[in-house]
Amino acid sequence: MAKGAEATPSRASALTDAANVALRRPGNWVQLAKFCTVGASGYVVNLAVYATLLAFDLHYLVAAVCSFLVAVTNNYLWNRLWTFRHQRGHPVFQGVRFLVVSTIALGANLVFLSALVALGVPELPAQAIAIALVTPWNFVANKLWSFRRRRVA
Repeated sequence: MAKGAEATPSRASALTDAANVALRRPGNWVQLAKFCTVGASGYVVNLAVYATLLAFDLHYLVAAVCSFLVAVTNNYLWNRLWTFRHQRGHPVFQGVRFLVVSTIALGANLVFLSALVALGVPELPAQAIAIALVTPWNFVANKLWSFRRRRVA
């Protein structure tokens, strides 16, 4: 068996073990609940701004990007101050990482939004669904990268 083939099952096993350990930590569930609470506030902000911009006849994709910018600012501040407060690093570095993760989530959101609108779903419900679809990835990426704990040497 090739060396790379031997390593793959062991890596998969290590990831599964790490996920199982993480799922057993109550603090991770509390953090997820806080993240979802912050996300819910961002969700309301996003949809309110989105609906307002649609009322002014802005194209739905442009409205989605604008509402994202307002909501991502709300979410970063609350996640930094509340959800991940014990994992604070330099605000600029965490902010840039949060923006990278959020921008990737925005890209996925726009793909889902476009697909849903093309399928005939009205624009506002389509945006609500698209946001919900990208939330799990957004939490994991922010927890593991944007706000990860720094190990002290």
